Amino acid sequence: MSRRPAESLTLTDRQRLNWLRLIRSENVGPATFRQLINRFGSAEAALAELPTLAAAGGAAKSIRICPTAEAEAELEAATRHNVRLIAYGEPDYPPMLRQMDQPPPLVAVRGRLDVFRMPAISVVGARNASANGMTIARRIASDLGREGHIIVSGLARGIDAAAHSGSLDTGTVAVFAGGLSRPYPPENEKLSETIAERGALISEMPLTWSPRSRDFPRRNRLIAALGTGLVVIEAAYRSGSLISARLAAEMGRLVYAVPGSPLDPRSAGTNSLIRNGATLITGAADVLEDIKPLVPRTARVMDVLEEPPIPSSTPPPLDDQRSAVLNALGPSPAQIDELLHHTGVHPSQLMMILLELDLAGRLERHSGGSVSLIVSDI
Repeated sequence: MSRRPAESLTLTDRQRLNWLRLIRSENVGPATFRQLINRFGSAEAALAELPTLAAAGGAAKSIRICPTAEAEAELEAATRHNVRLIAYGEPDYPPMLRQMDQPPPLVAVRGRLDVFRMPAISVVGARNASANGMTIARRIASDLGREGHIIVSGLARGIDAAAHSGSLDTGTVAVFAGGLSRPYPPENEKLSETIAERGALISEMPLTWSPRSRDFPRRNRLIAALGTGLVVIEAAYRSGSLISARLAAEMGRLVYAVPGSPLDPRSAGTNSLIRNGATLITGAADVLEDIKPLVPRTARVMDVLEEPPIPSSTPPPLDDQRSAVLNALGPSPAQIDELLHHTGVHPSQLMMILLELDLAGRLERHSGGSVSLIVSDI
């Protein structure tokens, strides 16, 4: 079958609707979405198979599939709010997100699309930031912006808001934990409107989604992915900023930290990052000197948006194979190779069993491709 050049790939309206329905269906995340498309060839075909797969995985109840009317309403609302839903593989999909593990199949974007093709640095830090921390964040963001770098952050109060404010004139991107029509915190709604005019807002969540605590780590992985490097300014030991730093390091991004007083708990996390290998910086010049030799990599689109199903002569998994995989899984993450060695199940059968468990809400996926069984099922 002949394939169009990657630059021309665009979903049809019907495909976009079905992609949205699939990613908004229960227990379907980026990794599961990708496996379903690979296995069944299209989102429409995968939607038809969800109930059977979830039942085979031992789902306690019927899986909720996003209704057509609900997806149509989201698409219509996006149009009213000047929001575009961009699919992985389409020309306007942010290039840096293509490089991450398990990129979101669809992202909602409001504002300038060109900012995602410019070199970017992510800046994060404490919500209860000090006056000095806010000043440093604004200065670093402003100086990086004048040198042609877009600033990416999470719109939170404190360091995030200061970084956005310092880069409004040069370009900034705010990553939402919830939907783009629900800025959080509400006090930054005016700031988000200004960012939409001069830069861009981006989210993988439904337009009207109110963010929950578990949505912020998902947001943090997008913040980490969108920048060539990540700067941390004031962060406690246990904070979302350190999660962003860990994710950035796992993605091969450069991690920088501004040191602080050992007497200030807001600097405990940044000082720890430096002790564990992050680059110490005191201003934008340190970042620019380090990052200058690097040219942002524009990832090619690896495959077509929808394609024929992957043929397999391997028979469907049997119940005893499902039992073997369940017995091999536990609450601690296990690599796929370990499961293959331990169970002796054929790779395609193992992947199908994991897909069934995922759709049944019984599997947790971790960075690096490892998986674990959700604790309540043990």
